Amino acid sequence: MSLQKVLQNLKTAKKCRLSTNFENPTERRIAETIISTTLNTSTSNPLPTTTTTMLTSLTPNMFHVILSYPHFGTSKCLNFFNCLLKNQSSISFKIDLKAHLALVFRLIEARKFTDAEDLLSSLSIDENTRYPFSDIASSVEYHCNERKIVAKLFNLMLKVYSDNNKFEQALETFDYMKNNGIEINERTCTIHLVALVRHDEGELGLEFFYRMLESRIEVSVYSLTAVVDGLCKCGKIKKARELVEEMVGRGTKPNIITCNALVAACAKRWNFEELIVILAMMEREGMNFNTKTYNFLIDGYLSSGKIDEAKRLLLEMHDKGFRVDTYFYTQIISGYCRIGDLESAFSLFGEMTEKGVGKTANMHSTLVTGLCKVGDMEAAKKLVDEMQNKGLELDHVLFDTLIDGYCKKGMIDEAYVLLVVMVKKGFIADTSACNMIASELFKLGQTDKAKWLLNIMVKRGVTPDLSRFTPMLDTMRFFCGIGGAASGDGEKGATCNTASYSDKIDREHEGK
Repeated sequence: MSLQKVLQNLKTAKKCRLSTNFENPTERRIAETIISTTLNTSTSNPLPTTTTTMLTSLTPNMFHVILSYPHFGTSKCLNFFNCLLKNQSSISFKIDLKAHLALVFRLIEARKFTDAEDLLSSLSIDENTRYPFSDIASSVEYHCNERKIVAKLFNLMLKVYSDNNKFEQALETFDYMKNNGIEINERTCTIHLVALVRHDEGELGLEFFYRMLESRIEVSVYSLTAVVDGLCKCGKIKKARELVEEMVGRGTKPNIITCNALVAACAKRWNFEELIVILAMMEREGMNFNTKTYNFLIDGYLSSGKIDEAKRLLLEMHDKGFRVDTYFYTQIISGYCRIGDLESAFSLFGEMTEKGVGKTANMHSTLVTGLCKVGDMEAAKKLVDEMQNKGLELDHVLFDTLIDGYCKKGMIDEAYVLLVVMVKKGFIADTSACNMIASELFKLGQTDKAKWLLNIMVKRGVTPDLSRFTPMLDTMRFFCGIGGAASGDGEKGATCNTASYSDKIDREHEGK
């Protein structure tokens, strides 16, 4: 071994083991007494007088030796340190950077990395104990040259800064490590990239990624995916895809998570031109779709109106043995209904039975709504009957949809019957529908039904639209205390004066 190497080893040993032993047995016994007494009374608030008196004999040097002394357990040293931090007024000195680092070295050596990280966080983040990175770095350099400990410490520093969104300090730490030949953990870099993405700093993530490459860090697909995700979130999809292709050339292949980030971004933004390039790249790299890939694509096609493409992918999922969520069936059926293509909607509805996919109430409702929209009330009624035979109940929205459909087709009796069922089930019918049905019933001479409907509206505190009933006001005045519409009394609201008549009407309908 060369003389220079021997001197370097001696220097390293001196720095790592500076003041780690007591001058004599008496000093050690005093230290042991101070530690045990303090820890035994640490739950007291404040510390007992006997403990605070004993702590006055503790010097900065003795404290440092205690933290570094290998025969005192690491956990005991940490508890003692934390106790003194909470009771700074009980000692004659401030717990300085040197003491913090002495304990950090111990914790890292004992592989208590979480505790070491917490301590570094208080050194670099907490306002009361914070030190500039340059001070921490120079102190570490002076007190320890053991490469593994130093590397772990600075990697933890980089993580602490990233976790707390101190991105400038994180970059300063990275550059310091790079310039001083300190090993940089790629996983720590990934954590930093994820933190940047979380704060929509996709471009900064890309810059940092290239710093990693320049530093000859072996970049994993996890770091690549983090950068791709960040670029996609800020709309730089093409740049993200080009980065993936560049990394393939460098020997780092994307995984399905990487590709899904690209697919999801394209589908969300309807960027189908770029999507075609990405899907071709996936095929070239032998990357098979997973459930999420299909979900992203189907969502994108549906939202952009490419319903046939969505249907093709959904059936492809079935053919490849994927579990298909009925939600997508409902959405595609809804899409066909929205554009009036009920033939395709019912075709897919029928294929579900062949493939053993359950039909939900929401799916039936979607089809019924589509039929009502085009005025095919006979088919709508047939589908409703099928629903009820399967034990699927109509909800408030579907009742309103059907009633509206019947009214538009002039099928007032059917609308009235359905409205009666709706009311008996405790739903509150649409006011405009009630007004229209009541008006049409009066015109048809079905006054009992119309009066019952108006009575229901009044009971629920709803004022009927009297302008619809001008020709029938004399009949209405007989049963309800409504003034002349011409005089404007109706605007004050209608309140039935004859409760017995209301009850009579209710009894009649309950008996039907």
